[in-house]
Amino acid sequence: MSADHRPTILVPGRINPRVRERVEAEFDAVFIDKPDARLVDADARSRVVGVASMTKISSDFIDAFPNLEIIANFGVGYDAVDAAHAASRKVMVTNTPDVLSDEVADTTVGLLLNTLREFPKAEAYLRAGRWANEGAYPLTPLTMRGRTIGIFGLGRIGLAIARRLEAFGVAIHYHTRNKRDDVEYPWHETLIGLVGAVDTLIVVVPGGAATNKAVNASILDALGANGVLISVGRGSTIDEEALISALGERRIAAAGLDVFADEPNVPQALIDLPNACLLPHVASASVSTRNAMADLVVGNLLAWFDGRPALSPVAECEGFNRTG
Repeated sequence: MSADHRPTILVPGRINPRVRERVEAEFDAVFIDKPDARLVDADARSRVVGVASMTKISSDFIDAFPNLEIIANFGVGYDAVDAAHAASRKVMVTNTPDVLSDEVADTTVGLLLNTLREFPKAEAYLRAGRWANEGAYPLTPLTMRGRTIGIFGLGRIGLAIARRLEAFGVAIHYHTRNKRDDVEYPWHETLIGLVGAVDTLIVVVPGGAATNKAVNASILDALGANGVLISVGRGSTIDEEALISALGERRIAAAGLDVFADEPNVPQALIDLPNACLLPHVASASVSTRNAMADLVVGNLLAWFDGRPALSPVAECEGFNRTG
């Protein structure tokens, strides 16, 4: 790409600072406050050939840019992008898999330990002077010992979580739409079948209609009074009202959540529960991992406009090649 003929890339809404810096350096960049095509004048709309985003990209937004070729999504989950519509228009959609798998898996194990052993609460107890004044922190009723863990979604991240958990000597089961032939963990054809066989459920599936509120009251009841729920995928996969009720009534023992249905708005009823361990969507939030994600966003754009295949196309767009 010459400096005089740089592709125009639109960045709608907030974006990782490294993405912003690199898009500005490599392309003719256009920034708008939110994904509203009316914020872009007609001339710029015709020039936009790429989008770098971490926000909702609707079919109407896609259609507003007649020469759009690629949408580079910041994040492994891309349910906010209407990828099916983009594919129907031969618009490439990419995401950022693999580079965050290890970080998210590490966080998931940490969140599970915090939920079971109450480490954040124990630290707060110490900091408040209660250890010195009141004695030892109470023994935790929950432990990793002897648990059977079910993973809902054994993709890249789910498998990385499972490999880490093997070191803890726990039994591991999983549920996916199709059985994997590269693992020996027991596979369950249904989610209800999985939770019936385990006492700990880790949810790491993508969002979207197929998984919306998949973890509902029936699933939580099947998990049981000793059950623990860990959610690190998308907040939409959990029926939060049902979860609040199950935790409050001790129909499950505890939950650890890094994602929520209406971020950053977490229900106060959930915050108030003593058996809920909550994180503000930080599973991949280290400088090194977010930098790697940013570089993959820009790498996809650079590859595409250099005439090479996209580095990480989403499933709906695999096999697409640039025709422009």
